[in-house]
Amino acid sequence: MAVFSRPRQAFAIASALGLALAATACGTGSDSKADKDSPECAAYKEYQGHDGKKVSIYSSIREVEADLLQKPWKQFSDCTGIDINYEGSAEFEAQLPVRVDGGNAPDIAFIPQPGLIARFVESGKLKPASAATKAMAEKNYSPDWLKYSTINGQFYGAPLGSNVKSFVWYSPKTFKEKGYTVPTTWDELIALSDKIAATGQKPWCVGIESGDATGWPATDWIEDLMLRTQTPEVYDQWTTHGIPFNDPKVTEAVDKAGAILKNEKYVNGGFGGVKSISTTSFMEGGLPITQGKCAMHRQASFYANQWPEGTKVAEDGDVFAFYFPVIDASKGRPVLGGGEFVAAFADRPEVQAVQTFLASSDYANGRAKLGNWVSANKGLDINNVANPIDKLSVQILQDPKTVFRFDGSDLMPAAVGAGTFWKGMIDWINGKDTASTLAFIENSWPK
Repeated sequence: MAVFSRPRQAFAIASALGLALAATACGTGSDSKADKDSPECAAYKEYQGHDGKKVSIYSSIREVEADLLQKPWKQFSDCTGIDINYEGSAEFEAQLPVRVDGGNAPDIAFIPQPGLIARFVESGKLKPASAATKAMAEKNYSPDWLKYSTINGQFYGAPLGSNVKSFVWYSPKTFKEKGYTVPTTWDELIALSDKIAATGQKPWCVGIESGDATGWPATDWIEDLMLRTQTPEVYDQWTTHGIPFNDPKVTEAVDKAGAILKNEKYVNGGFGGVKSISTTSFMEGGLPITQGKCAMHRQASFYANQWPEGTKVAEDGDVFAFYFPVIDASKGRPVLGGGEFVAAFADRPEVQAVQTFLASSDYANGRAKLGNWVSANKGLDINNVANPIDKLSVQILQDPKTVFRFDGSDLMPAAVGAGTFWKGMIDWINGKDTASTLAFIENSWPK
């Protein structure tokens, strides 16, 4: 199934701010002629033999992030002689299919939607990864990750960056002052919410407004609760329509989320009642924590960038995040997240060399040292991750007890995942009952 929406957080931020960013293109080539036999090039021996070859890469990663993305492969480029030309575009998701279908595909694309990978495989445009890339990926990534780029038993590319969505933001300073303990189970989370509500403070603040993408933060709540009320296998059935959207299992998860989101005693600290959730910007949704107007805000690791300047994000700081608690600890440690995959439209040897290198721990560690980046690469040294919330994210991703699942709405057909699911959540927050909401979404699933 094809999913054509841009990555959730990028789409949402762009919609909310009304940004129109231009494409960024630049190359990292072999302008500086490195000594291929030098100690600095020893790590790249297996990738050599491609002097003067060019490889193009296209993705949605732009501006400062694009600069940080490219720095770790400069030494690789210098030592192998492969000239890597990178282009980042705000129109990536719309333009990639146009380029591919028009015979102008990039050699490599960083694709954040597994459904889009499947679309290109079905059209015969995507090239299977080489044996070397597959071996590197299997060494560094868990099967939970690799299955999203494995179609009909064929592997097409390793993950690159990642994000963790199963987080609840809070103020460590406030928790310490009030004597609150970070909850580790759902029952503890509800008990803490009741305790805070009894003081007259709203325990939760929530915002799902995001311009044209309004509603997406609520879908993340449902996805996290599906992973906590059901098995990972049921979650997979749900995202592929193996069970209907209005199945009782889905109803249970939605009602569990509603125990917080539709509870007037719990929300919406700093903004109003339950209905204010749909008009509160997701970027501002957690800010009342820093003002003492609410205690908790469920949002992904990338929300670290939304706090006001000067806010200390740390375990002993102004804000930090804890893992969204499980309901039944015996079912493992489910984690909801996202990321992009390194997929190739060409199978020339130099393209395969770049694809393999990007799956390596050498690239992951080189990028991590530059900051503001998370990867599920098992070879990533946690000591190379400086940002505390990124460090926590990596620890969760590397935990063998973690059961990872990709953002559900990014796996669904776009008409549902970025359409009726978003709209249905808005209506649900504004008072529509669960049964009617789920029936509406179910009836929209492409036949």
